[in-house]
Amino acid sequence: MKNYSLYIIIFCSAIVLAGCKKYLDKEPDNRTHVTTPEQVAQLLTTAYPQGNYILFCESMSDNAEDKQGGGTGYDFEDQINRESFRFEEVQVTPEDIDGPNNYWNSCYKAIAAANQALEYISQSKDPGQLNPHKGEALVARAYAHFMLVTLFSKVYDPTTSGNDPGIPYVTVPETQIFQQYKRGTVAQVYENIEKDLQEGFPLIDDRIYGTAPKFHFNRKAAAAFAARFYLFKQDFQKVIDYATLALGDSPAEELRPWNGSWQNLQYAELQAEYTKSTTPGNLLLQESNSVWGRSYPSLRYGLGESVANRIFRPNVSGGSYAFPLYGASPQSYNIPKFYEFFVTENINATTGDPYNTIPLLTSEEALLNRAEAYGWKNNVQGAINDLNAFISKNIADYTSADNVNTSKLQAYYGIPAQFAAINAALDFKRAFFLHEGLRWFDIIRLGIPVTHTTAQGETFQLDPGDNRRVLQLPALTKQAGLEPNPR
Repeated sequence: MKNYSLYIIIFCSAIVLAGCKKYLDKEPDNRTHVTTPEQVAQLLTTAYPQGNYILFCESMSDNAEDKQGGGTGYDFEDQINRESFRFEEVQVTPEDIDGPNNYWNSCYKAIAAANQALEYISQSKDPGQLNPHKGEALVARAYAHFMLVTLFSKVYDPTTSGNDPGIPYVTVPETQIFQQYKRGTVAQVYENIEKDLQEGFPLIDDRIYGTAPKFHFNRKAAAAFAARFYLFKQDFQKVIDYATLALGDSPAEELRPWNGSWQNLQYAELQAEYTKSTTPGNLLLQESNSVWGRSYPSLRYGLGESVANRIFRPNVSGGSYAFPLYGASPQSYNIPKFYEFFVTENINATTGDPYNTIPLLTSEEALLNRAEAYGWKNNVQGAINDLNAFISKNIADYTSADNVNTSKLQAYYGIPAQFAAINAALDFKRAFFLHEGLRWFDIIRLGIPVTHTTAQGETFQLDPGDNRRVLQLPALTKQAGLEPNPR
């Protein structure tokens, strides 16, 4: 019997051993019976993490403050929010959606699906005809491992990653229920990610995706992921090269029209439009079982008055952001981004599961990653061109007077233009991706300190090098031979 032990070992922790054994006596799903190319394609729809990292990433970041709100009404959601804000280990169970343990689960489930597809392809009589599916599986496997190593290991550092513990890089379908694993090192994980990415990217062919290319690793999405990966790896030329593949010749046309047609949309319309597959900017989307979309405006620890005042003050362009800030008070500040789909248990049921569509990769991120990379390469004009492309779609009542230049960057930030451009890219990125968790990735990548203060005066400080910048592995992974992260 084939199984997915890194996932199953956590699943079983929530039930008694007898119940676990009964569960494991059955095939977990139809992924172990792939017999046709069509089933490979269907299997690969599950090769993307269906968990949601946004709640705990956003709560740990400097986008969160104590709003003294009343909470969401979901105990597990409020607990994840509170413990993440305090930089504590999240104690909810793996079945609690929106938590880090559930996200760990979902990544290894996705990896298992990719590996099962790759095994079938390797044994096919004509594997060449399945090359596009092989490309998707390899890039999807690389993505899930990248997200795991980014959240559950120390950030990549060429001077230390050869010794820093990584996460298991699983490349074959599992054949044992409680299989033993080794974490390896962060450097080894990065080598494997790059290998899968370099092998898989040339094989991707958008024509196999039919009418839903943005729910798969299409060429632009794969290029945007590669640009993110190489930003963490500090290979800035490759960031530029891959982001250029994702953006094409007219990057501004690939962005959401916040200061254009969206200016006339109402709240619910913006919620729906932001994550549509037809919306410019969305490159890779994934449905996630989550209550994030209904809860983030009311979380106690989130976007409040102090953070909003810092982010929404006039930016380096001299103008204001076009994306609107809603909320009757600072306790409910939010930008409409998530439209919930509620799936009932059957046609007559009133109970079921909430889902949000999450933008995993976007043109806006690729553009701002490229602007930052240009800055690190000291190509200030390249960075300025990308910053102005962003400004043209995201500044209210935009005119060419809002564009930045060397003098404007230096005057606003008071530092040389090269580093001012990097700061502008990071500031734009922080503002644009509010409520999406990406700020946390820049915080850990760049060693940005975070201070959280509660209404009662408690202060929680997260400095560079603090072990709590790395999420703790789920407790039951010890049974798979994994050492926990130091605390």
